[in-house]
Formats: sequence, C-alpha cells, structure tokens
Amino acid sequence: MQERLRILMIHPHDIFSSVEPWTRRIRNLAKEFYKRGHLVKVVYFPFSEQRPDCREMEGIEVIPLERVPSPLTFLKNTFRLTQLSRWADIVHFQKCHHYAALPASLAAFLAHKPLHYDWDDWEEMIWYESCGRNWHSKFIGTSFKVLEKSLPLFADTVSVASQHLRTLALKAGVRKENIFDAPVGADVDEFNPFIDGGPVREKLGIDNALVLYIGQLHGAQYLNLFLRAANIVLHETSEVDFMVVGEGFMERHLKGLAHDLGIEKKVIFTGSVPHHKIPEYIAAADICIAPFKDTPVTRCKSPLKIVEYMAMGKAIVASDVGEVRRMLAGVGILVTPQDIHSLAEGIIRLLKDEALRESLGGLSRKRAEKTYNWPKTAESLLMAYRKALR
Repeated sequence: MQERLRILMIHPHDIFSSVEPWTRRIRNLAKEFYKRGHLVKVVYFPFSEQRPDCREMEGIEVIPLERVPSPLTFLKNTFRLTQLSRWADIVHFQKCHHYAALPASLAAFLAHKPLHYDWDDWEEMIWYESCGRNWHSKFIGTSFKVLEKSLPLFADTVSVASQHLRTLALKAGVRKENIFDAPVGADVDEFNPFIDGGPVREKLGIDNALVLYIGQLHGAQYLNLFLRAANIVLHETSEVDFMVVGEGFMERHLKGLAHDLGIEKKVIFTGSVPHHKIPEYIAAADICIAPFKDTPVTRCKSPLKIVEYMAMGKAIVASDVGEVRRMLAGVGILVTPQDIHSLAEGIIRLLKDEALRESLGGLSRKRAEKTYNWPKTAESLLMAYRKALR
C-alpha cells in the first residue's frame, strides 16, 4: 500500500466563486487525493471584500488568505503558509500569480519541504489577450513573464496541462525528468452518456437538433465564431437550434451580434448555469462546439469544456489548435481555427449524419474514460510528488 501523503495545495483564486470557475481543477484534484486516503489542505485567495464562512470542502480543510497586494499582507501570508508547509509532505501551487506563488515558494523553502508547480495556462499571454499592451499592461505582463520563467526552476517538479507548456518548461531550463503531464480531466461519473437531457429541451421549448456551446462569455472564448458559423448553417437548414451556456461581460454584445445576423430567434442564451446542472444541458445537445483562434494562449490550453463533452459521449466540432488536436484526433471533427466556414461545414456534416454522431460520441466517451479524467491526472501528480520527495 502506498504511503499516505500530507498535501498542501495553494491556488491564487476563489474556489467558491462562480466568477473564477478555473478553480475547478484544484477542487477536483484535492477531492481525488482525499478519496485515495491522502490528507489534503487547500489554501485559496477569496475576493478581498468577501469573508467566507466555509472552512471545509467535502471533508477537506480550506484556508482563505488575503488577496490584497501589500508588503504586510505578503509577510502575513508567508508566515501562515510556512506554518502549513511544516505540516505538509509536499507543497503544491497552481499558477504564477505573485501574491500566492511567491509566498508559497518561500514558505516551502523555509519549511524545508519539496515544492511542486502545477502549470496549467500561459498567464503572461492570457494577460495580454485580456488587457492589451499599454505601458501599465506591459509592466504587469513583464512580471508574469519573469515569474513563469523562474518559478519552474525553483520547484522540485512541474506538471503541465499541455505539450506547448512542456516546451516552455524545457526552454526555461526544467529537466525533462522533472516534468509530468497533467491535462484537464472530467468527472466521468458526474458527466456520463446516460443523463437525460429531455427536461432541459422541454423547458426551453427545443424540438430541433441542438448545437451547444459552453463557456465564459468574453473575447478569449471566441463565441463570435460560433454565432457567425450558426448563421451559415441556418442558411443550409432551419431545423436546428443553437444554445449558449455561460455568462460574462460580452453577453450583451453577443446578443446584439445574433440580432444583427437575424438569428436571435434560433439562439438561446441561458446565462449562468450551476456546474452540477451542466451535464443536463450537454445531454440535451446533439452536437457540442469548441471554437478557438490559433494564439499563444489557445496553444497552451487544455480546455475543460472539451473533456466534459467527451465524458458525456457527444459528437464534437472543435478548432484544430494546440492540445485540442491531441484530445480529439480520431474522435471528433477538427476544423480550421478562426474559420467560420470550416466550423459551419463541420456542424453541417454532423447534422446530416446521425450514425457519425453516435460513432464519434462513443469514441470520445472511451477516450475520456481512458485518458481525460481526474483520477488519471491525480495519478500523474502523485508520481510528481513522489519524485520531488525523493
């Protein structure tokens, strides 16, 4: 029997906020470790104006620290994390945000504990895509760049969510044997092909074939590609509806685009949906979509929506970029990034071929069961932890 580890996991965002859904990765991994008998504590950084009452997550102790950037806060957080690190066998931190990554790294050093860095996104490029490149933005972007190049060297082991991030880690100087693959996963029990999507279809009045997009409604998710492709599809057939599940500051603009294209009656915007309800919405769909542009950010991503589509056994059309190619090669329709005509052709192909939809859906479910699930990712991380401990 493998020894029980005491794992301290640190994330720079709010694990209980719907505004920061990317914390799902650390929540699911923490639960997977806990199920395997390991002792886990999760440190997170809630919004400064919120003081959370919750101190537990399904049996796992959670510890909130202040996010406000200041020298005093930095010292307080470093002191607290050093205390927690003395309890732990391994210190795991995700992302390179300075207010969390620097105290975590320093605490592991002071407590003489091995450090693991979970690298799941290229934060420097995400910052520039979101905020542009004015002088203020460049200052913050440069800090991200410095941290993303140096933090992997301070860590004993590094996990990467994509092959492009592996390349960046190697370029930064991390030794090959200290890098472990840790792509995003799905809960293949919570997301499964046997869930009934009928109630969602009935509630929303959907009788036609349904094409679904799930994601945050902001520019980086490229929902405008989905809407423009939908317009092309609707010129081919009217017996199809489109659904957008998610919220974000671009929602009003995107609804305006649907109106300008004359397809607003064929596109359903659901707004925010609780994550535990997402499987029902995916179950209601016939085809699931993940459009991207080919950018430094998308080349590094391991998209959560795709593995959840896969686990539900759905036919998927996605842009052929970065890690998406490895995920869906042979089990989905890959289309040219940023090409609305290619995206529309992929959708039309699946609309016309029910047998192909069923075949691809079955293959994608099998791949999720074999490769893209949280137990598989957790096992890779445990291998990294044991390497760091040696």
